[in-house]
Amino acid sequence: MSEIKCPNCGKTFQVDESSYAVILSQVRSKEFEKDVHEKLEQVSREYQSELKLAMEKLEQAKRDRENEVKLAEEKIRNEMQKALAEKDSEIGKLRLSNSEEIASLKSLLKNADVEKSLAVSEALAKVEKERDQLKNDLKNKDTESKLHEQTLKEKYEGALQLKDEKIEQLKDLKTKLSTKMVGETLEQHCEIEFNKLRATGFQNAYFEKDNEVSASGSKGDFIFREKDENGTEIISIMFEMKNENETTATKHKNEDFLKELDKDRREKNCEYAVLVTMLEADNELYNTGIVDVSYKYPKMYVIRPQFFIPIITLLRNAALNSMKYKNELIAMRNQDIDVTNFEKDMNDWKASWLSTMKNAGKKHLEAIEQINKAIKDLEKTRDALILSDKHLDAAENKLDNLTIKKLTKGNTTMAKKFDEAKRGGGENNESNEDRG
Repeated sequence: MSEIKCPNCGKTFQVDESSYAVILSQVRSKEFEKDVHEKLEQVSREYQSELKLAMEKLEQAKRDRENEVKLAEEKIRNEMQKALAEKDSEIGKLRLSNSEEIASLKSLLKNADVEKSLAVSEALAKVEKERDQLKNDLKNKDTESKLHEQTLKEKYEGALQLKDEKIEQLKDLKTKLSTKMVGETLEQHCEIEFNKLRATGFQNAYFEKDNEVSASGSKGDFIFREKDENGTEIISIMFEMKNENETTATKHKNEDFLKELDKDRREKNCEYAVLVTMLEADNELYNTGIVDVSYKYPKMYVIRPQFFIPIITLLRNAALNSMKYKNELIAMRNQDIDVTNFEKDMNDWKASWLSTMKNAGKKHLEAIEQINKAIKDLEKTRDALILSDKHLDAAENKLDNLTIKKLTKGNTTMAKKFDEAKRGGGENNESNEDRG
């Protein structure tokens, strides 16, 4: 049994292993799928926003170019008008100067007709020369203005063309790969793109070709697996890359490969399956971004090559978020396991202690039985000693009752011997007394 605390009401309730598995599945599926769908929608919105922003920038560039052209034309016209006004002013001054010179010449002509004619000729030549110079200056200004206008037009037309080409590149998501992919296959492109980020972004990740043929005889193209520092798998993805030439007679569809990809995912124990495809180049469904086909095959997506790294990052970040909930459940389960192990260890110790006590009790009973046997043997020995004492007492009594009379009863010879010995002893006793 496991305890789970509700984060809203704080209530704690018990769950068994089956309920725990259901909750884990819900946390892994619902929360995770919710994050995935939110990330997919976010990527689509960002893509649409970038496309819209690019269109707006293009329109703004067009308007800026038109405004700059108008400003340039107006500036040129103002400069031309200013130049003409300056030239008119110079011409007026020259005319005034010429008038003064003519008046002076007329005055001089009165004194010298020859000098007057020469002065007039020189003045007229000078005026004509300055007039020609002014005409040339005006012509040069007009040429410079036209050249400047042409330069501005070419500059902004080139910028506009670059913007148009960029917009076309954003819209054209069908069969065009980047310039880095020229001469490479789709698999090589994806492998190179991943290896660029392996050292910095995927240090604990495994991304290699699937060279192991399954029991059904099929295999995918690449397998991506990533583990944390404890060796716990965070995410695994089965990749399939599909591409075909535009000149191919028989055109395949993306749906033709989804069933086989799902089978490969299951047989290789991968969590997700991703089809990286260049097929159906004109199908807008696949050209708009990441396509979720999990409604037909679980945890499966179809993408164009430019979304190869984003789909890995998207699924990986969602998996990292779900790992937090998974680790909490694992921690709760480990706590239950620790309590269970403690109870088991305690029960094992109690069983061992009871077994030891049982063996000690058994040995105690055996010792008591041995003591009882020893007591019985001692009691037998005691009884034998008591009996021996009785026999010794009887022997002593018999010895005390032993007399010569009883010994010589019925034995005349021995009685006579004892009498003689007794009498001889008496006489000796009397002699001894007399001597004393």
